[in-house]
Order: sequence, then structure tokens, then C-alpha cells
Amino acid sequence: MTLYTVMPMDQVWEGTWNVSPQLHELRQGGMLMQVEPLENGRAKIVRLLHCPLKCYLDPALSPGAIIPYLPGLS
Repeated sequence: MTLYTVMPMDQVWEGTWNVSPQLHELRQGGMLMQVEPLENGRAKIVRLLHCPLKCYLDPALSPGAIIPYLPGLS
């Protein structure tokens, strides 16, 4: 591949090799959510995939919230 550009190569390739976090789907309390596992049996909520509408208003279930997570028990 040949790329002709006046942009600096650092800017062209910026973000190309960034490793994205490993995300898992977790079913907990009748809700399906996407989480990013952390250390010590915890996970950070990335987004809610399927749940009752009232859960979207719960600050404890908002994206970025930390919840207990035990892999294999979802």
C-alpha cells in the first residue's frame, strides 16, 4: 500500500496500535450488561444491553460504575 500525504506519519498512524480493553457480557439480576473486568473481582460497566427501563435511571448502573464481578458465575 502506498499512501501519499502531507500529514506527518505520527499523525497518520496515531491510535493504530492501541489495544482496546477486553469486554464481557454479564447477566446479573435479570439485566444484560457489557463490562470491562478489573482486578479484585470487580468490573466497570460499559453499557446496559437489556434491562428494565428504570435501570437506566439508576446511578449505580450508569456507565463507569464499579460492580462486583466473578467470571463464570454470570
